[in-house]
Amino acid sequence: MLRCCELLVRAMPFQRILIFKKMNLYRLPLMRLLWCAIGAGSGIFAALYFAGPTASPFLLASLGGSTIFLFGLTTFPAAQPRALIGGHLIAAMVGIASFQLFGGALWVYILAQVVAMCLMFGTKTIHPPAGANAILMVHAHATWSALWLPVLVGVLILAGVAMIWSRLYPGLAHYPVGWLEPSPTTGLSWGGWDDSKNDSQR
Repeated sequence: MLRCCELLVRAMPFQRILIFKKMNLYRLPLMRLLWCAIGAGSGIFAALYFAGPTASPFLLASLGGSTIFLFGLTTFPAAQPRALIGGHLIAAMVGIASFQLFGGALWVYILAQVVAMCLMFGTKTIHPPAGANAILMVHAHATWSALWLPVLVGVLILAGVAMIWSRLYPGLAHYPVGWLEPSPTTGLSWGGWDDSKNDSQR
């Protein structure tokens, strides 16, 4: 997939990009923000257009948060493929399984959310927007087919746009920066505990 992205980038007219770079316009914060905004719009448009189920479009709501990570926080561990894809699939699977096994009572929503969070932490695939999938799947009374469409298809389209978009702007980090980078990156770094502070006081 990365090879395809590189070929697409090379095939594009670079005369305007070279002028853009020569004038140092690409260094302006406003230009960078504009680039992120256009990329985010393009990514979420593609995901909604190709993967959006007409019956339950809200199933793609969590992709809105993923868009911010991919195009605004590109280098963050939570934006990398391990967390992006893994987090979405894990939370969606938990939500679907919870509804299929227990129905749609209030306690099922709570169970699905808590289990999804624990599994994402345990596998180091924390991607905050994906946490919504657990509740969304229960609410939608989703079946296992939802794992493929809209979840996986939507996530892959969004990631594909990010791969191409990040290679068109001078100096922008190429997405992904680490295919298997864990999220969080360090040990038991969940919650609000600060063990380093406690250790220094001993």
